[in-house]
Amino acid sequence: MNILEAIAGNRSYSLSSLVKCSCGGSHVEDEHWKFVSEMPQDPIDLIDDFVEMGLYSDPSLSFGESLSHAEMKADLIALALGGTPEQKQICGDLIGLAGGVEEALAAAFGPYATEFMSDAIRASHFRRRDFLIKVAAAAAVVTLTGCPSQETTQAPQPATGKLEKSGPLSVGFISISCASPLIMAQAKDFYKKHGLEVNLVKMKGWPAVRDSIIAGELDAYHMLSPMPIAMTVGLGSVPTSVKLACVQNNNGDTLVLANKHKGKVKGPADFKGLEIGVPFVFSIHNLLLRYYVATGGLNPDKDLKIIPMPPPEAISKMTVGQIDGFLLPNSVAQVAITARKIGFLHLLSKDLWSGHPCCAFGASQKWIDAHPNTFRALTTAVVEGSAYANDFNNREEVAQVLAKPEFLGIPEPALKAALTGQFDDGLGNKVNAPDSVLFEPFPWQSFAKWIMSQMVRWRQMPKEQADYDKLAQQIYLTDLVRDVSKGLGLNPPAEGTRVEKLKFDTFDPANPEAYIQAQIAKFKV
Repeated sequence: MNILEAIAGNRSYSLSSLVKCSCGGSHVEDEHWKFVSEMPQDPIDLIDDFVEMGLYSDPSLSFGESLSHAEMKADLIALALGGTPEQKQICGDLIGLAGGVEEALAAAFGPYATEFMSDAIRASHFRRRDFLIKVAAAAAVVTLTGCPSQETTQAPQPATGKLEKSGPLSVGFISISCASPLIMAQAKDFYKKHGLEVNLVKMKGWPAVRDSIIAGELDAYHMLSPMPIAMTVGLGSVPTSVKLACVQNNNGDTLVLANKHKGKVKGPADFKGLEIGVPFVFSIHNLLLRYYVATGGLNPDKDLKIIPMPPPEAISKMTVGQIDGFLLPNSVAQVAITARKIGFLHLLSKDLWSGHPCCAFGASQKWIDAHPNTFRALTTAVVEGSAYANDFNNREEVAQVLAKPEFLGIPEPALKAALTGQFDDGLGNKVNAPDSVLFEPFPWQSFAKWIMSQMVRWRQMPKEQADYDKLAQQIYLTDLVRDVSKGLGLNPPAEGTRVEKLKFDTFDPANPEAYIQAQIAKFKV
């Protein structure tokens, strides 16, 4: 029974005699006890009514749904693994080839995998009840002994200059050196300088970042530069408008191979049959690795396995021989090469594309709309943190800060080597590459267009969705970063796009489709 029906009864009241109660109902003030007695007695039915009445905010509903989806995925996997050996093998192969559980579900159910699970929740009484419990837990407002308070969502405020929310703000980050601008902005009090109180929240991995953005758990996020594009157009998740405010680091990654491949793997054609780890499906690492091996005539979807995995897992798997290598941040590579001595440097990502974007800082469009001035202040602090980390005179200090357990917890020597570009390659040579990692925050729209061109090339993004100019301008906030950079006394580029020079070709952002066709014609892949 709907709550509004519960107040109908046999008596009629004028609208003026009814008051809005904190429980969400409208009834005569002195008959609250009667109203409550006629409300649904099953707490789950009560929550269901609250949901139907819109008393839960969108973030609570999204978070509850994401938790329910996660359980459904686990159930589907458990069902497959409970089958015959052949069924188990097929399930494992599908997950591996697709690049993860969610990607495998998308492959199985198409682009409507998320809608399929949502429909299943609505159709199943058990699933619906489970979902409602999660919504209530997420909102933390329902009790069985009193009237829950109504949850509200802050409306967008005009851009008057006043901060809509000064703190505490929660900003998610991954424990890798790419987070240096976020971390140094805290260490050097740049957030406070711009009127903000910020808590940095350590995230478990890129899928967790994506899911958290969709659920609206935190305020802003460290993310991979392709993620805002993928999320906005709905690749691997429900479409969620996300903006990339600034690039957090350029270059900064190393392709490391296990010691057993010394003297054997010399070029891209030699990667046939190998298993290589990358941090996420929608990462510059995945796209650069594909770009590289394709120049050797290899089809990255058939001739080798590219497996998404978090850095600690990559280190442990290569230690026991389960993977042949990985393309991950320089700091992780130095742990493998100098601390664990399990691998060697095959190439630096800067050698494939000097100045390429790696990680980025941004937030959902919904959050930005509600906090435009706060978002600008956050972006300003992060850009200032980028400028500080980019100064080579500060790199050793940055390594000391990052090494702290609350941030990366990686040995300081490995961080110092990665940030200064002075390190061993695992083959007996000393590398001097000061530009192996840079922290230049300007989000060139040509970055976004190259990323989309490769998503189309490898069929991650349907060709018809790749509106290059519109998406690049919509998602990469070039004008914002130029503006705040000038305010900090920096010298940002006047243009928003440029021709990008890579190892094997040149990308003209004016004609991405011609670039794709030229790649296919040249390398036959």
